[in-house]
Amino acid sequence: MGIAARAGNRHSRVEGCRKANAKVGHISGEHVKGHALNCIEQVNQTFTYLVAFEAARYLLERHPEAGSFDLAPGAHMAMDLDIMSVEPGLVGAEAFAAVDPRNNSKLAKDLAKLTQHDQPHRYAFFSSPLYPGLERRLKLEKPGIEVWSVAV
Repeated sequence: MGIAARAGNRHSRVEGCRKANAKVGHISGEHVKGHALNCIEQVNQTFTYLVAFEAARYLLERHPEAGSFDLAPGAHMAMDLDIMSVEPGLVGAEAFAAVDPRNNSKLAKDLAKLTQHDQPHRYAFFSSPLYPGLERRLKLEKPGIEVWSVAV
């Protein structure tokens, strides 16, 4: 019985990865750019894509003047921000998934990154079980940057 099958029966897939000590070694390639990711990184990247899709759906409704959005979530992508409006300089956003947005100072780092940009509409989107649903999180915001939780 493989790791995934055991993980599905008794543990989450993430726990299965931990049991297999997959965090240490690279076990497969990231499908967008061929960058090697371990199991935990794959789970994080997958959920980050889902957050970016939900964020883009919200931004398309809120900013129709943007036309559309380019998405390139993840640390190894080529754009300055995870989500950028096709209309230059209008909307920019970062997106991630985490158990807690404070883990590894991820939200703080994304907010700091967004402060370096001058789009009039800047956002940080995240998914976390601590913050369920699509909701603006005013207590987490910095001036000029909206913070939203999304459900994935």
